[in-house]
Amino acid sequence: MPQSNLCVVTHTFLPHMGGIEKVVYEQGKRLLQKDFNVKVLTSKLNREKKYSIEGINVQCYDSFNIGFRLGIPYPIPRFTSYKTFAEMIRSNDLIHAHGHPYLSSILAARFAKKYSKPLVITQHNTFIQYQGLWNTFEKFNDLTIGKETLKLADRIIVVSDATKKYVVSLGASPEKITVLHNGVDIHQFRPITGLKEEMRKKLDINLDASVALTVRRLVYKNGIDILLKSAETAVKRNSNLVFLIAGKGPDLLEVKKRVSQLDLEKNIRFTGYISDEELPRYYNVADFFVLPSKSGEGLPLVSLEAMASGLPVIATDVGGIKEIMEKNSGKIVPPNNPDLLSEAILDYSHKDLNSTKKVLRSIIEKKYSWDNNVQKLTKIYEELI
Repeated sequence: MPQSNLCVVTHTFLPHMGGIEKVVYEQGKRLLQKDFNVKVLTSKLNREKKYSIEGINVQCYDSFNIGFRLGIPYPIPRFTSYKTFAEMIRSNDLIHAHGHPYLSSILAARFAKKYSKPLVITQHNTFIQYQGLWNTFEKFNDLTIGKETLKLADRIIVVSDATKKYVVSLGASPEKITVLHNGVDIHQFRPITGLKEEMRKKLDINLDASVALTVRRLVYKNGIDILLKSAETAVKRNSNLVFLIAGKGPDLLEVKKRVSQLDLEKNIRFTGYISDEELPRYYNVADFFVLPSKSGEGLPLVSLEAMASGLPVIATDVGGIKEIMEKNSGKIVPPNNPDLLSEAILDYSHKDLNSTKKVLRSIIEKKYSWDNNVQKLTKIYEELI
């Protein structure tokens, strides 16, 4: 197959970090090795108009980014960006936009139709429950921009069966949809012998403590408030529990204040933002992983990273997480139920989990590497070009 020019459209991209950004990056650097000339079209977030990351050329469009201050990463393309979209779409063989409700996706879809370019849409999440007016805004956005974007797509990729149900509810044609589960870098995220002792000494955590890790952006939908309620109950019954919360977000100060009110500073530690390079070290310090999401999950990358690192996952039944959970890989509990989450955490705090590492690692290597993901993605592309 001759080299094809691929334009990947995403609302934000590295160095801004998020789930979509990571997927685009992991897929992009592997597609470069498969004779795709990958170019990313994304919003301009206080950086150069053009730059490159590991061979992936990035072109930025002008945008209004006021929503970011409110914890809503929703860039709005400026009128001047239309020329950038037109030039990028016209000059590429295939267009792949990420996220059905973004203005960048609908613009890419319309220009793709104008220039007769095949269009792939990947939808990553299910419906996200915000608070107040933002919830109404998202529903309206889904039924307008999102619905039209899905209609214009030649193929729709979803990261889970749960996400498939979501886009079908918005009118997406099931015949266009392919479920392609997310992947994980199995070389980066893995059990590392001796690292637990080193990291626990660094973080001043006892070797005999039971450590529950969560990696979350600290916002409402990610369920940190539920985790705190669960921790309050669990620590009363097992004072040897330590909760390690990695991440940052607009609710950080409020969360820390609540931890202080509950007198849980010894049992709940905040690491702040952890880079991808450092993240494997934190997975290796823990005994198990907790994912307390309230809504909006498609297939969380952190769950795959945790399993690849040998950690069983305790997760709420939100989105597609249960689709990858097999025997001995963890436990699913209902969302917004701190009592049941607490019971699961206490159960795993007393388990001998050493034997689960090989089981979890085997599941990930067999089914969820990024190489497997991109191999399937390439076949979808080849059917369209």
